Amino acid sequence: MKKTLNTIFLFLWVASLSAQPPDSWPIFRGDQNLKGVSKSTLPEKPKLLWTFTTGDNIKSAPVVDKGKVVVGSTDGFVYCLDLNGKLLWKFETGNAIEAPALILGNSVYIGNLDGTLYSIDLNTGKKNWEYETDNQIIGSANWWSDGKTTYIFVGSYDFYLHCVDARTGEMKWKYESDNYINGAAACDKGKAYFGGCDGFLHEVNVATGKLEKKIDVSTYIAGSVAVEGDKAWVGDYDGRFFMVDLKAGKTVWQWQHETTKLQFIASPALIGDKVLTANHNKFLYCFDKNNGKKLWEYNTGRQVEASPVVVGNKVLVANMRGDLAIVNLSDGKLVWSYEIGSQIVSNPAVAAGKIFVGAFDGNIYCFGK
Repeated sequence: MKKTLNTIFLFLWVASLSAQPPDSWPIFRGDQNLKGVSKSTLPEKPKLLWTFTTGDNIKSAPVVDKGKVVVGSTDGFVYCLDLNGKLLWKFETGNAIEAPALILGNSVYIGNLDGTLYSIDLNTGKKNWEYETDNQIIGSANWWSDGKTTYIFVGSYDFYLHCVDARTGEMKWKYESDNYINGAAACDKGKAYFGGCDGFLHEVNVATGKLEKKIDVSTYIAGSVAVEGDKAWVGDYDGRFFMVDLKAGKTVWQWQHETTKLQFIASPALIGDKVLTANHNKFLYCFDKNNGKKLWEYNTGRQVEASPVVVGNKVLVANMRGDLAIVNLSDGKLVWSYEIGSQIVSNPAVAAGKIFVGAFDGNIYCFGK
């Protein structure tokens, strides 16, 4: 009986971690599958509520959980604010931070350009542990739990996907790819999926670190993969956007603009039968996720590297001129915009009815009502 109760407790604990309430955006694309969909809502005309100034550019996407906003800055500090923009703590890592944080339970996991992955107490800002890779960390960490062990995994420019014990920071395994790993690895059903500069889509068993499948999709993948069921969506540096059948190990469809053929840095967002992504050619695109048919496009006015975020029937996108825009999910028509005026390269977080975004001027901006 005791064993059964323990099993039920572990299942409920893991399920609670996996659920994303409306006031939470704990990883840079919202969930482990990296779908880029918020469960929150947006006011019709968001207003600037507050700003908070860090010591240098912000390239790290903010994350939100338990009433706290966490973001890294290239000044080397991790900042934790409350939802009103008040500083709760900051933690010095000693080198620039471009990677988004992951909030899991009461811990923050974040890497820096030294290649160090830190675990920090969410409530106090005190270091739990640190783990060293051999080159810089640009992408977010992700996680998976089998009910006994919680695994944290993150890619590095040392070519490896590293996996550690969430509680202790002890290395569980590291998997070698053939080049730099820029983006985050998506996670679904105990498998990690990521693309890298080697042009392959890798499927790795999180419990063992063993390669399950390696799919040749392109030449260079700078962003992250969104995964749903046995399909994945990803763009590459040559301007191609793909849907990949993970079970068959092959590309189902691909799309490329006829003339521009510029890079996809942004990661896709998945909602219903739609997949959305943005390109360096200034456009936000919406495709039928099953066949690659372009449903609409929106010209943001400048190159886009920040990944789009879906909130209800709206899509939020930021560009490298510093414009924030909200368009209709149905037709891509503009419904709201705001000119920050400083480059934005990382996607916003949307939680608790608010938008949180970082910019090159070193400021974190919060919009709401």
